Amino acid sequence: MADDREPTVLYEARDRKAYLTLNRPDRLNAIDFHMPGDLAAAVKRANADPGVHVIVLQGAGRAFCSGYDLKVSAEDGQGTQGAGGGSPVWDPVKDFAAMKGFTDDYFSLWRSLKPTIAKVHGYAVAGGSDIALSCDLVVMADDARIGYMPARVWGCPTTAMWVYRLGAERAKRMLLTGDTVSGAQAAAWGLVLEAVPAAGLDAAVERLADRIAGVPVNQLAMQKMMINQAYDNMGLHGTQLLATLFDGITRHSPEGRWFQEFAAEHGFHEAVKWRDSGRWIPEGGGPVPSAEDLRES
Repeated sequence: MADDREPTVLYEARDRKAYLTLNRPDRLNAIDFHMPGDLAAAVKRANADPGVHVIVLQGAGRAFCSGYDLKVSAEDGQGTQGAGGGSPVWDPVKDFAAMKGFTDDYFSLWRSLKPTIAKVHGYAVAGGSDIALSCDLVVMADDARIGYMPARVWGCPTTAMWVYRLGAERAKRMLLTGDTVSGAQAAAWGLVLEAVPAAGLDAAVERLADRIAGVPVNQLAMQKMMINQAYDNMGLHGTQLLATLFDGITRHSPEGRWFQEFAAEHGFHEAVKWRDSGRWIPEGGGPVPSAEDLRES
């Protein structure tokens, strides 16, 4: 049967560059269940094209990517198996398999033989930060935001790239708070390559991509594989396995179930507002606040 849905990732190739565009602008390019596979397919297409030397990943509309599109999943509990299953009984292997599949799709950017550049404007948050940080190089608008807010509850970054890019202390600073930082701060910390004024983002990425595009493909592949091997030797694959397992656990811990019940009662927007505000998340679960409690808080 033909797939006539709107593609979640657009593809264009010109001047030795492939442009991959996350294409759900009405949802700030939030990740649905098609986008990870569409992204991996686009990376594979670019790698198969002998005329492409470098891949640029960008987002349509107002943001790079706002993370997983969890509104429905959180409000009706259908995100509890990682791929939309609504069973009240958690199957950790099913959950792990689904989330590992998504992680592998994002990491096609890292494993790609051709270099990948993320061009980040607006937001690269939650699962969107997983996608951006899977690229070899990240260039951000200085006013863009990056972070993994679900570290507060209901998530663990499955690509585990925070520690490999930032080191232990600053990775802990980000993941023990769930805070976001600006592109300017991310560049100062070394999380991303550089931050530039938003008006100059396109030009900065084009200069970098053009510089890389002048290098033979085999040279690019060898340099990239040599550097990536150092991370593999540091245990990157094992860290990702643990992170992906932990991600499922966070969504089914007592606190994770409390968050989902809060979303079901008050809507995902209110649940996220509570999570990101710094207010207390009840340990061991606890009663979900009433509408009156929310009005008073």
